[in-house]
Amino acid sequence: MQVPEHLETHRISRMFPLEFLYSLFYIAVVTDFDEKKKKVIQYDISKFKRGDLLEVPRTLFTHFGIYLGNNRVAHLIPDILPVLTTDEKAIEKMVNNNRLILGAIAKKASVRVDSVEDFAYGAEILLNHMDKVCSRSPFEGEEVARRAEKLMGSVVYSLLWYNCEHYVMYCRYGTSVSFQSYQFCKVVRKIVCSKTSCLISFLLCLFIMFYLETVSIFGILPTFMIPFTIWMAS
Repeated sequence: MQVPEHLETHRISRMFPLEFLYSLFYIAVVTDFDEKKKKVIQYDISKFKRGDLLEVPRTLFTHFGIYLGNNRVAHLIPDILPVLTTDEKAIEKMVNNNRLILGAIAKKASVRVDSVEDFAYGAEILLNHMDKVCSRSPFEGEEVARRAEKLMGSVVYSLLWYNCEHYVMYCRYGTSVSFQSYQFCKVVRKIVCSKTSCLISFLLCLFIMFYLETVSIFGILPTFMIPFTIWMAS
């Protein structure tokens, strides 16, 4: 069913601008990945131990999960289907991109268990790579798996503030952080808080002020305050 245009506009306008930008980025990448055929790869699960952190690099983002043993991976993934139906058999099927994208937009996700093959979707798997990045030592494997299993079920999803990386980092290291989100915010800040952006915003404010003929205190203040704020933040 198509969402009425005025309701969709109202919903998007309420989204935090930076997170909405990240949503567009994420959806574009996932859609691009779906156009490629799933590779047939046989994974050697004998090298995985319970509590291991599995990392699947994609083109521009990385997916994370916790290995539970017996070819089972717990991972947090956006999914709209649990909101629409209670059919367990349908929900248990692998999350396709339509379910994922709609879940990301609606901020609905679940921590679920899939096979290694369905989790990796034909991509290379990095094993405990975050151990080299995180300053904290990992918990014992059984403790990691226990924490992962305890969080099973529906969760509120956020591309920036609570995604699959936040989930695995909490389970393995006890700290809920996302290096991907941090890098994205860092790049956006560098673009927005630059001298070029300051100049462009100043010229744009001047144009709007004179075009609308609002040469008053209400027009002059934004003209100088917006560029000044960007300048001070750069």
